[in-house]
Amino acid sequence: MIDPQCDLSIRKQCQLLSVSRSGYYIRPTSPSPLNGDVMNEIHEIWMKTPFYGYRRITAELRNLGYAINRKRVQRLMNQMKIRALYPKPKTSRANQQHEKYPYLLTDLEINRPDQVWATDITYIPMDRGFLYLVALIDLYSRYIVAWNLSNSLETEFCLSMLESALTKGKPDILNSDQGCQFTSERWTDQLHTNGIRISMDGKGRCMDNIYIERFWRSLKQEEIYLNPPDTVSQARQNIHDYMQFYNHRRFHQALKYQTPAALYESKKRLC
Repeated sequence: MIDPQCDLSIRKQCQLLSVSRSGYYIRPTSPSPLNGDVMNEIHEIWMKTPFYGYRRITAELRNLGYAINRKRVQRLMNQMKIRALYPKPKTSRANQQHEKYPYLLTDLEINRPDQVWATDITYIPMDRGFLYLVALIDLYSRYIVAWNLSNSLETEFCLSMLESALTKGKPDILNSDQGCQFTSERWTDQLHTNGIRISMDGKGRCMDNIYIERFWRSLKQEEIYLNPPDTVSQARQNIHDYMQFYNHRRFHQALKYQTPAALYESKKRLC
């Protein structure tokens, strides 16, 4: 063992121990963390802060004690097919010529299925571009009554979803935002024809439609971000499978650990 405090010079000690002087001055470095461990940490960080890119995730990893550079983090994120999520494309575009309706849900007690449905449009990220998803949720049971997928924001794909939903039931009130799809005459005429009262969120008040916003979060965190679709057909199949899981097998704490489908169907039989 070489002792820097010894009377013998470092050079003489190296000669006696058959150690090169250059080897003596090399300091050991920390072993590089395994890719699997790093990828698990990256996934945990990204799930909590999906808007973080590889630079911020690198900073988080270093704060956790990992000796890692941003190029490696970027390479691993590419392998994992995850990336920072930036502000989504505009899905709610108002048409100033269309009639707007008041918000009807303030202080309303929702105590049965088909009392209030809510609808909204979100985007589904793809490797190249994105798709648009519209859905109708029963606010009492959180049951997804119908949904549809499209590569454009034309009103037609919303109407197709509505027609499908009306074969299963009919709400007293249907709430939406003020997007042009839901203020169009074709959409509102369909609701009036079926005796459905129209409710619309206040401008800039996303919390008015909080239940379907929470559903979008669950769908994306539990399915889309974990299994990003490569094609339209894959996206449609993945969403279909998740809808089946969400409605029929996913227990909800807010529903006293019932599934949305079980609560929706059981209460409808009593009403």
